[in-house]
Amino acid sequence: MRKYVIMGVQGSGKGTQSQLLARDLDLVHISVGDIFRWNVQNHTKMGAQVRRVMAEGNLVGDEMAESVVQDRLTQHDWNYGFIIDGFPRNRRQALFFLESYDIDGVIHLDLPDSEVRRRVLGRRLCANCGMDYNSLAGSPHEAGQCDACGGPLTTREDDNEQALTVRLKDYHEKTNPVLDLFRRKEYVITVDARPDPITIQQDIRRQLGLPPVVEEPEEK
Repeated sequence: MRKYVIMGVQGSGKGTQSQLLARDLDLVHISVGDIFRWNVQNHTKMGAQVRRVMAEGNLVGDEMAESVVQDRLTQHDWNYGFIIDGFPRNRRQALFFLESYDIDGVIHLDLPDSEVRRRVLGRRLCANCGMDYNSLAGSPHEAGQCDACGGPLTTREDDNEQALTVRLKDYHEKTNPVLDLFRRKEYVITVDARPDPITIQQDIRRQLGLPPVVEEPEEK
């Protein structure tokens, strides 16, 4: 069983890298952000609270984040392990996590703030199915329309310059000490998040001592 935490500023590719790792290792990908967004889209009580926080560019409070993680991990559908992204985001959450669960490694995706801005402000989200797109890469075939379901593409409520500035400041002030805490326990590998997704994934696996990605041959 393998249990990993993946960390990185918004736009660093945590979801993509988590999914690649989960697919080949039979891990369960747990995205705390996706759980919160599901609650927002389905107008739950929690969703209303999260919506207000996200609109201000702030992070969800510790108690709510810890409760969501604890509830998700008690489902025990992760027979071969899990990779969790979006948690922990500060020292308190890190200590809570370390006291409750053993982990095998922390993957840190390193991305400069200038690149974060370029990526995040170009993101688009399908209002119906939630599929992600980006104006820099992975654009839909029809402008403004989801390839999967045909739904309209929108900008996430918190993907704006003002909210992003708040998130970056919060990330550096609160998350960097978390990485320092994990580094003292020799859990952390740091990976350059600027290359293409497969190159990043190969680096992750090399540093974790995992089998490399087997790329499918191109059709002739």
